[in-house]
Amino acid sequence: MKFRFLAAAAAAATMAAAPAIAADRVSAPVEGESEIGGGVSIIVALLAAAAVIGGIYIAVDDGDDDAVSP
Repeated sequence: MKFRFLAAAAAAATMAAAPAIAADRVSAPVEGESEIGGGVSIIVALLAAAAVIGGIYIAVDDGDDDAVSP
């Protein structure tokens, strides 16, 4: 029981200290812009739109798939 309490306390202390440690980090300077730049965001937006449309289609589909053969 004490080990469980000790593990929970260590996890809570780690989670509480993480933002303070992250605030002390300094980002490296950027020397040049990426060549693909905004193109990636457009691709991600198109994939997200396709996923939403596919999800709507699956949700609305009534499942009437009757057999064609007699």
